[in-house]
Amino acid sequence: MSVRKAAAKLRIGTLGAAVLLGMSSVQALAAGDVQAGKAQSIVCSSCHGQDGASAIDPSYPQLAGQNERYLARQLKMFQSGERDVALMTAQLIGKSNQDLDDLAAYYASLPAKAAKATGSDTEIALAQRIYKGGIAEKGVAACSSCHGPNGAGNAQAGFPRVSGQSSAYTAAQLIAYREGNRKSDEVFGGMMRGVSKGLSDREIVALSDYISGLN
Repeated sequence: MSVRKAAAKLRIGTLGAAVLLGMSSVQALAAGDVQAGKAQSIVCSSCHGQDGASAIDPSYPQLAGQNERYLARQLKMFQSGERDVALMTAQLIGKSNQDLDDLAAYYASLPAKAAKATGSDTEIALAQRIYKGGIAEKGVAACSSCHGPNGAGNAQAGFPRVSGQSSAYTAAQLIAYREGNRKSDEVFGGMMRGVSKGLSDREIVALSDYISGLN
């Protein structure tokens, strides 16, 4: 077995341990109240849309149908500055942990909006291979192992829904992970940074487009 393949197997094999470690952390999050979250969401709708799935800019995420534990954790990281997005930090000033849990519960309760991949057959085939099978020689685990075959994520583990997101948003996040500018995967042992380091610009663009069309 080559050194690259051995390293790939080691990296992929550590996903299970990272998942278990992450689950023990995210499961501590309290459940939110949907109706209270709806009342809190009025300001959010100006950027993310009243339905949570009509963001005014493709660089903003779709929130509708996002997994509650994942979203609650991200909101708390924005508020603390651990995830450095000044606009979001400012919007969350003064909100309690319960407020953030309520917001997460509300957006998780909304139906996700389906999108459609627009890439060429060649690019979609490339992305499908990576999403379902990874790239062993570069240590890239299959995306589906955490985000599921349809991109719905894993609510219990705190892995996000990725289907239906704009390709621009997904690509920006993968690049941020690859460049070390997004570190919100610490609870999972830096898993996303490790995976994205093995992706080229072309592969990120193709994957982001393909993922947007999963349902």
